[in-house]
Amino acid sequence: MELLTLDFLARWAHTLFGITWIGLLYYFNFIQGGYFKQASPEALADAKTKLAPSALWWFRWGAMFTFLTGVILLGVVGSRTNGFIVLGATMGTLMFLNVWLVIWPNQKIALGLNPNGGDAAAAGAKALLASRTNTLFSAPMLMGMFGSFHGAGSGAAPLASQGFGVGLIVALVIVLALEANALFGKQGPMTTVKGVIISSLVLTVVLAAILQTL
Repeated sequence: MELLTLDFLARWAHTLFGITWIGLLYYFNFIQGGYFKQASPEALADAKTKLAPSALWWFRWGAMFTFLTGVILLGVVGSRTNGFIVLGATMGTLMFLNVWLVIWPNQKIALGLNPNGGDAAAAGAKALLASRTNTLFSAPMLMGMFGSFHGAGSGAAPLASQGFGVGLIVALVIVLALEANALFGKQGPMTTVKGVIISSLVLTVVLAAILQTL
């Protein structure tokens, strides 16, 4: 298979799986969470037994294959890189790890799917904070992906050549601090849907400015 064909197929698959993953991430944060608060006890029990486990299956495997196709793009195809894709890939990897190591294990406890039981309330809070953080990361992560592809692919030297210096280090420190908060901190302004959307857009602007000015 020619490298160009592999590159195209990998990008297509990466985008397709990414749509599945992030679409379900937004569903959980923007729709299901609100419904769970308003549903009747009977409807809530049914949703936790049937709907949520099915959605979480698609969610976590969408994340898995988005990550794997991203690895193919960077490691096998050898896509051009700049500070933007380094930042985007870092955020995407953290989001993937949040899904498999934080959200899914804690959701199993919160939904009563863990045979060993556990504190459902505490587990639900941990899963929610990680999920909110993934939502926070989603917009700047996409900016990183698009900044790399269009910058390098179109030959736009100013964008393609920026982001490997101090700016990238500062941006990565900010991202890692936010990830630490996802594991050990609080929701802060991400408590509400409006808050997490605004926070994500603000973070996108801040990180883009840092990459292009420092």
